Amino acid sequence: MQRATRTLTPPVRVQFGCAVRKTVAEETRRLGATRALVLSTPHQSDAALEIAELLGPLAVGVFCKAEMHTPVHVTEAAMAHVAETKADCLIAIGGGSTIGLGKAIAYRSDLPQIVIPTTYAGSEATSILGQTENGVKTTLNHPSVLPEVILYDPELVTTLPVAMTVTSALNAMAHAAEALYATEQTTDTTMMAIEGLRAFADGLPKVIATPTDLAAREATQRGAWACGTVLGQVGMALHHKLCHTLGGSFDLPHAETHAIVLPHAVAYNARAAAAELQPICDLLGGDNAGLALHKFAKEMGAPLALCDLGLREEDLDRAADLATQKPYPNPQPVTRNDIRALLQTAWAGDTPIT
Repeated sequence: MQRATRTLTPPVRVQFGCAVRKTVAEETRRLGATRALVLSTPHQSDAALEIAELLGPLAVGVFCKAEMHTPVHVTEAAMAHVAETKADCLIAIGGGSTIGLGKAIAYRSDLPQIVIPTTYAGSEATSILGQTENGVKTTLNHPSVLPEVILYDPELVTTLPVAMTVTSALNAMAHAAEALYATEQTTDTTMMAIEGLRAFADGLPKVIATPTDLAAREATQRGAWACGTVLGQVGMALHHKLCHTLGGSFDLPHAETHAIVLPHAVAYNARAAAAELQPICDLLGGDNAGLALHKFAKEMGAPLALCDLGLREEDLDRAADLATQKPYPNPQPVTRNDIRALLQTAWAGDTPIT
């Protein structure tokens, strides 16, 4: 497999503002590109076609087959389309599925990327790529995966359904929550994590009350950028391991899984990292970060039970086995019995174990 050759993380050009998506042709030319391939999921093909229209003669095609968890077979199909169109630039419009596909193509081809997020996933701000093959999701970190340009247009998230707004926001908040106790944590990463968490703690209730509030939407997009950026600077722990296991091996929806698992993983790690997690309590109230996140998620109308996503109770043993196969840094020691109990509680939608 051919992959990128960059060795240093390049600076990312980040733009916020209403209708900023309409600068996509200008941004493409700024990169020196003349043959842009637009990426999306089938569901967002209309948005992809709008971007292709804005690009005009700079667009050489649209690939609308992105899928959740970035399956390798979809990436291989997209690579064939890249070769056929002789694309020299990728434009990804969508959430984590489309952004992941763009990253996977960039990793193999070194093509520059412009990302136009339509959710709060935050993955556009990282050099991390998660891919799924044969029912197993693996991650890698490489400079070629980081997009060159991110265009945050609040107009694109005003129509994001409330349910997806909530789960996508909690997905982003998970990045910041785990950054608080990461082994690579610094004063700067902690400040950025708190900034991202605050943006959602303040902005998400406003967005739910008035989905068309452009100021609140932009504020939450800035939160997504902060949460995603900090994810790219520190290593993740138990929460992300569990979500990758559940998503890659059991095909659970990405954002919903993050939303459900987050309070349980944080409550688990609060046993050893209560001081590091105190900013969550300061923002959301209470004296346990996991319980505070559970209360916030419930108030926002988030899903609370993995069983509601289609995970079977008989799958929990295998999930616990997979999540504890390989050691990884985590503030609270990870044991198979403890993780099995955590998953049971999350499956049933019960209050997190403290």
